[in-house]
Amino acid sequence: MGQRKQFTAGFKAKIAVEAIKGHRTAQEIGSIYSVHPTQVTTWKKQLIQEAADIFTRGGVYDKEAIEQEKAELYEQIGRLQMELDWLQKKSGILRR
Repeated sequence: MGQRKQFTAGFKAKIAVEAIKGHRTAQEIGSIYSVHPTQVTTWKKQLIQEAADIFTRGGVYDKEAIEQEKAELYEQIGRLQMELDWLQKKSGILRR
């Protein structure tokens, strides 16, 4: 079975904006960019639904989410540091 196509966020946005303009149908846009028309419609709906968030946030990111991600990353760094120390100890390699 073939591997699924991966589309960049920029490509999806370009398709969604073109669909919102309404100059072409989802079928036409899909055939131009080799994307299924249903996918075009899905990206269009997604853009419309999430567009309001851009203006409600006012460019300010969710601080709680950022702090959560930061904490998870520090936790992961700690685990990896412990693994590295353990592996170096077991292998006899000493760090300076």
